[in-house]
Amino acid sequence: MKYFILFLTTVLSALSVAHAEEIGSVDTVFKLIGPDHKIVVEAFDDPDVKNVTCYLSRAKTGGIKGGLGLAEDTSDAAISCQQTGPVELSEDIRKGKKEGEVVFKKRTSLVFKKLQVVRFYDKKRNTLAYLAYSDKLVDGSPKNAISAVPIMPWK
Repeated sequence: MKYFILFLTTVLSALSVAHAEEIGSVDTVFKLIGPDHKIVVEAFDDPDVKNVTCYLSRAKTGGIKGGLGLAEDTSDAAISCQQTGPVELSEDIRKGKKEGEVVFKKRTSLVFKKLQVVRFYDKKRNTLAYLAYSDKLVDGSPKNAISAVPIMPWK
């Protein structure tokens, strides 16, 4: 029963997380067999904040294991988020009830590793901060990237 509840919680939380659209990629290492190692650029819209788009670049492992989905990608990632129209924040975000909410999640290994983007709202500066980091079930990585979106009037 405990595992079923954990599974159900994971599935339900995944439903509210944004899905990325691949913008493009560049090869970094040639692989004779299987796809090359790459840097992939993806875009996703914040699912809870209207008119904020984040662009994420991340390493993607190629080769035979990468082609089969068995490789573990490195923890390297960069993020840049932009206001694309008039930003609309929910009351829960303004009041800090959704502080540190995961807005994007991508599996970067077969089972235990994932890249996540977490949103914070800086009320004092009226700014959204997006933190990208990689974690693992046992041993995460301190590598991270951050992007800030000041909420400006839109004309």
